[in-house]
Amino acid sequence: MKQPLRLLFYTHALAGGGAERVWALLASGFAERGHDVLFVVDRDRAENRGTLHESVRYHVLTGGHVRTVLGLARLLRREKPDISLSALSVGNLKLSLSCWLVGCRQQAVLSYHGYAASEPQRLSQISYRLTPWLTRFAARTVCVSDGLLAYVRDQWGADVARTLRIYNPAVLLPTKTVAEMPARTADAPLFLACGRLTPSKNFMGLVRAFAAGAPAGARLRILGDGDERRALVNEARRLGVADRVELPGYSEEVAAEMAGATCFVLSSTNESFGLVLVEALACGLPVIATDCDGPREILDGGRFGTIIPCGDEKALAQALRDFVPSPLEADARRGRAREFGLEPALNAYETMLRQVMAQT
Repeated sequence: MKQPLRLLFYTHALAGGGAERVWALLASGFAERGHDVLFVVDRDRAENRGTLHESVRYHVLTGGHVRTVLGLARLLRREKPDISLSALSVGNLKLSLSCWLVGCRQQAVLSYHGYAASEPQRLSQISYRLTPWLTRFAARTVCVSDGLLAYVRDQWGADVARTLRIYNPAVLLPTKTVAEMPARTADAPLFLACGRLTPSKNFMGLVRAFAAGAPAGARLRILGDGDERRALVNEARRLGVADRVELPGYSEEVAAEMAGATCFVLSSTNESFGLVLVEALACGLPVIATDCDGPREILDGGRFGTIIPCGDEKALAQALRDFVPSPLEADARRGRAREFGLEPALNAYETMLRQVMAQT
């Protein structure tokens, strides 16, 4: 049996985003495999706390950026993890600084989960500009799709030899649970979408496409919170579909929502992966998605779902208008989702981590 690893996972907070959920899933998966896992955040948030396994130790840093960097450095010095891992650009920058202070850069693994346009904060932008240095400083840097890997290498000068792609893991429902889901029909379809209510998700375009093309009696439910909530509500009212567009807010029960949906729609203008798209496939849901890097790879170029051009509201309206459930293809969609399950991701990460340790 291989020696258990001491791992430190770091990110800004367990907020309601996909990257934060992925980090909690990976930390929990390693803990269940018998590794010693410490999960460190700058701020205590509740959205994804329930995802953490009970054996994962949880530590909240305090103060601003300087204090959290120093606090993380103290933790690294005290805990002496075999490997420390960070998620998102600002996390990558702060872990790199902490490792530099302690002198353990060869045990650092960074990870990119999105594009610079999706992380406009000042420190995040600084982190992207420092990509050539950060990826040479760390032992490895993980990107969550082939498209994102090419983006980080080609546009930001990441070290080719030290960067690699590992797909994000998704929580897949047990086969019995999926089998018990109600049958979906084309009568009064429910189109489901999920994500932060921000411009990059293009929910505004989705609402307009729904108003223009959705069948009579269809409903649209968008799960998530964000700055665009009021604008989305106003747009639905302006278009006369406010009674058919639902904005219930953030939900931790996305699988239960999918159980009652007819089709999942991803309308983003850019998406480095698309975790919720895998979760929809795992439920057997038909999907409509824009032609972004992650969704294109997940759907294998359209083999497992409908792909439309990014930002094309007419094409999206037409896809909603033409939608017909295809239950005979549900098993193929579930099979595709299993390729993005937790075990394949853990295996890929553990192989990479063992290689890093062998080189230090």
